[in-house]
Amino acid sequence: MLRTILIALAASAVCAAQPHIVNAKLDTRPASAGLEREYRAIVNAAATPAWIGYSVAAIEGDHRECCWDGGHSCGCSLEGGHNTQVSGDRTEKLEASGRIAVLIRIENKQVGKVQVYAESCELDAGGLPVHWLTDVRPAESVALLSTFVGGGDELSDSAVLAIAMHEDQAADRAMKGFIAPSQPEAVREKAIFWLGAARGKRGYDVLRVVVRDDASDKIREKAVFALSINKTPEAVDSIIETAKGDQSGHVRGQALFWLGQKAGQKAAATITDAIANDPDTEVKKHAVFSLSQLPKDQGVPLLIQTARNNRNPEVRKQAMFWLGQSQDERALSFFEEVLKGR
Repeated sequence: MLRTILIALAASAVCAAQPHIVNAKLDTRPASAGLEREYRAIVNAAATPAWIGYSVAAIEGDHRECCWDGGHSCGCSLEGGHNTQVSGDRTEKLEASGRIAVLIRIENKQVGKVQVYAESCELDAGGLPVHWLTDVRPAESVALLSTFVGGGDELSDSAVLAIAMHEDQAADRAMKGFIAPSQPEAVREKAIFWLGAARGKRGYDVLRVVVRDDASDKIREKAVFALSINKTPEAVDSIIETAKGDQSGHVRGQALFWLGQKAGQKAAATITDAIANDPDTEVKKHAVFSLSQLPKDQGVPLLIQTARNNRNPEVRKQAMFWLGQSQDERALSFFEEVLKGR
């Protein structure tokens, strides 16, 4: 009877500040004796596919709250298919609850999937059992999820994402561990991405060391991109340092490319400095392209200056090409000037 009441209450709720699970055989139990212990007990006793879920504090950030369907849906289907439709006009963005729901799918006594949602999101379990655990300690969540990391597959990737969304310092330690040189490259790359995308200043503090010191050109390149999507203001400075000083021309070129996506005097100055002074012509050409990515009022005059004055004919040719692509009136006037020999 109690289970029926719980399901009915969940079905009637709409995107409130706690997880609401519909179309589920739901039971709730405490994990105060230890998440690992409760998790193993559920897995060993499960005779059919099921979900294990709990919530923990989320790291601060603009994380997507729920699944959306034309702005009118705030429910996600755990088993695939269409999102759960809920009543009312829900076009407004949900207020962040400050917590995430972690859902682990088990089948044949093995983990097949990890999903992360805002705690306020309505979840459709597709008729499967859902074992909801309360009193979960974040460090224990990180420890459990870490056991799923390492295969370089979808399960490993989703576990890294789930850990990256945890507010707890245990997540910082785990993410640092995932980027260690001893880890598979796929795990390192996934962790680097989420350090940039999800963990703000704490992620930046790790990435600035990676982009400076890691021995792998590929990993440093991935770290540059992660810095480009990190919202910490100092991240631009780390990209600039990489564009100026990385030992790899390819990595310097990638740093210049991502600087080209950033408006601002520091970015433009670094790009023009590379055009003038980098010893690698390919890096110079990357820098010219980066000028073309700046806002036109910033980039077009610099492209004209490069096309007019640079001593390297390959660089001048590249600048002319991107000026032609700009379709800017200033570029057309410059071409007219060149063609008339003025």
